[in-house]
Amino acid sequence: MKRRDFIKVTGLAAAGAATLASPAIAQSMPEIKWRMPTSWPKSLDTLYGGAEMMCKMVAEATDNKFQIQPFAAGEIVPGLQVLDAVQNATCEIGHTASYYYFGKDPTFTFGSSVPFGPNMRVNQAWYMLGGGKDILNDFYKSYNVTSLLAGNTGCQMGGWFRKEVNTVEDLQGLKFRIGGFAGRVLLKLGVVPQQLAGGDIYPALEKGTIDGAEWVGPYDDEKLGFYKIAPHYYYPGWWEGGPMLLAFVNLDKWNALPKYYQSVLTQAGHYSNNYMMARYDQANPLALRKLLANGTKLHAFSPPIMDACYKAAKELHDEVSATNPNFKKVYESLTKFSNESYAWFQVAEVGYDIFMARHSQS
Repeated sequence: MKRRDFIKVTGLAAAGAATLASPAIAQSMPEIKWRMPTSWPKSLDTLYGGAEMMCKMVAEATDNKFQIQPFAAGEIVPGLQVLDAVQNATCEIGHTASYYYFGKDPTFTFGSSVPFGPNMRVNQAWYMLGGGKDILNDFYKSYNVTSLLAGNTGCQMGGWFRKEVNTVEDLQGLKFRIGGFAGRVLLKLGVVPQQLAGGDIYPALEKGTIDGAEWVGPYDDEKLGFYKIAPHYYYPGWWEGGPMLLAFVNLDKWNALPKYYQSVLTQAGHYSNNYMMARYDQANPLALRKLLANGTKLHAFSPPIMDACYKAAKELHDEVSATNPNFKKVYESLTKFSNESYAWFQVAEVGYDIFMARHSQS
């Protein structure tokens, strides 16, 4: 074969290979459309916005071949029934807080935050690298779902109250909206816990159905307008030192996804998580100043209240661990990881933060 003919033949072969490669790649990226109910109203552009961000990243990374449509709480599923919708495959994926479902099993609280649990960084490190994801997903599989990291609010506030809460006795009979397992801690101290979705809290406060409520922190709380009815704003939210938000995925739907789509979905969740943390760190300081300018009265929970709550929380954790093997297994894993992390934090992180916070006020 002459050299010129060889080049022509091999050139055509290469061109043919190129034309064959494109359909092959396309075939590996099937068109998939999912629905994602969330537990958040659209007005909360951090929480609902985190779900939107996750969906956007998935679409962009797959050239719109894998599309997930987010829905606000109540549009197709009530805010506190997202897990149920994903479990029974009404929807493929949902964006929510795991602790909303502690009534099914107290172990669900660890997918968000356990009372007097770790801060945002420690909680995330445990989930990502400390065995948390594996141990939680082993539990979640009995509900036909798996979890992906999809957000974190950072340490939350202690909530809004119509009247000051100065002593442990002031908690007696208080009707207080609180999410998740922490309500059982407060129940030990005489509080009457109420679990309400975000959009239902303001009407309940306005009507006097509840005496106080916690949600997240200044940015979201200001949007929901709680300060107009309950002016006393307390900190810290010891029940949510660093609560994660998760995307629950139906286990059958997850297993049926191409590996590439699984990876994209996982990384989109991490992007949403990082975005949400940065957004709260950027927005909360400005929102707190705005709330104080509008007459909000800022209080720290008194040491006696904090001590009583801590004691009640540890008692409850021990009680549940004694009868619930799943809870005990996850609690021991998180506690061991948290204790080791805080031993390090005391060396540098905490001391530095205290120094910087003190000088930022000067």
